[in-house]
Amino acid sequence: RNGTIRLDQGPAVNGVRPAVDVTLLGAAAAYGPRVVAAVLTGMGKDGTDGARALKRAGGYVLAEHESSCVVYGMPRSIVEEGLADEVVPIEEMADAIVRYLSKPVSTERGHERPTVSVGVSQN
Repeated sequence: RNGTIRLDQGPAVNGVRPAVDVTLLGAAAAYGPRVVAAVLTGMGKDGTDGARALKRAGGYVLAEHESSCVVYGMPRSIVEEGLADEVVPIEEMADAIVRYLSKPVSTERGHERPTVSVGVSQN
């Protein structure tokens, strides 16, 4: 909640440490609707539960398009679960993040515009 990310030696989540799910769950709890998360190339489903929590909290989730992924695992899981607000190739990701961070107050979601961006990738 103080804007600090701390790595620890806790147990692996989804077989990895650090785990994207842990990062996104923390961001959702601390910043909720002010978060834009970008799930990039990576293996497995790590990030899916965190993205679900982030969406419930009013945040936004972007997923890297298969065409630019080295490994289309994590983004695929986000897309297949219907959690991606947008799917974009890596070369367009920065513009997409800026676009979501620049959104005015959303009447649809009833939240302030996002002010925090969390990029996540296993690689």
